[in-house]
Amino acid sequence: MTTKKKRLSWPLIAAALGVTVFGLLLWKGPWWFDGAHLRTKDLEPADGVVITGFRTALVAVGVALTAAVGLIYTHRNHQATLDQLEHTRAKDREQAEMTRESQYTDLYVDAIKLLATKDSPDGSGLTERLGGIYALERIMRDSEKDQAMVVQILAAFVRQRAPREDPDAEALAGQIHGTLRPADDVQAALSVLGRRPRRDQKEGRIDLSFTDLSRVDLMLGRFSYASFKGARLRDAFLAGTNFLNADLGGADLRGAQLSFADLRGAKLIVNDVSSCPAEAKVEAVQLLDSKIDGKTVLPRQVAENPLILDKLRKEAE
Repeated sequence: MTTKKKRLSWPLIAAALGVTVFGLLLWKGPWWFDGAHLRTKDLEPADGVVITGFRTALVAVGVALTAAVGLIYTHRNHQATLDQLEHTRAKDREQAEMTRESQYTDLYVDAIKLLATKDSPDGSGLTERLGGIYALERIMRDSEKDQAMVVQILAAFVRQRAPREDPDAEALAGQIHGTLRPADDVQAALSVLGRRPRRDQKEGRIDLSFTDLSRVDLMLGRFSYASFKGARLRDAFLAGTNFLNADLGGADLRGAQLSFADLRGAKLIVNDVSSCPAEAKVEAVQLLDSKIDGKTVLPRQVAENPLILDKLRKEAE
């Protein structure tokens, strides 16, 4: 309180001092500055001209100084108002961001609960899981920093819901049921992953390794650098899918529709007898049972392979 009073008293003291000095200058100023030529008594008209001129000039200077002080004071008040407004806006933005983060957190928690819903006889479990998947897509689109987290959650969901069985079990199931379509929630999660927003950020590799994605629809999906190692993609619809630099090591692509797909840089990881990974490019033989055409973008050594050229010629006929 004392400090505030001191701050208020200094301008008042300065103003009082300024008025006093100005009054003295108006009264005695002409004689202080030109006393050698001015009379103190019995003033002549010439003395009056000098005194009047001095006082007129002094008043003009006083008015100018007063205006300057007023402008400075107005500017300071205006700047203080702007600073206060900016501070208020910053607080409002901070509060809005906190509110938004709280809403995202609540939505995220609810989405995860829905995603973990078990199957039920009335089919409500599937509906709730679909709701959780699309809620996570909403979070991913609205919150850039949460995209990587959502991508990894959905990939983990697919791995859990559609694991690849051992070859004997797959062969037996194929004989009994044929190649089945993926569950609706698995298809929905993959569709959301394939159409995720394009952003300049590290979201990590999409890990869909050792999953059963037979007859899945990944049309026009973006899965560059994704891992489909050991995945079963039999009869999958992969037209226009971006597999740029994807890991397709041990993937089963028999019967897959690969028209317009981009497989440039796609790789296979083959385990040797010592279980040490050895890298090899996609080979032509891997695609002989797949559906490809002249628009399918293949690695150069595959595209120039006689087997692939012969397959494309037959497809064209």
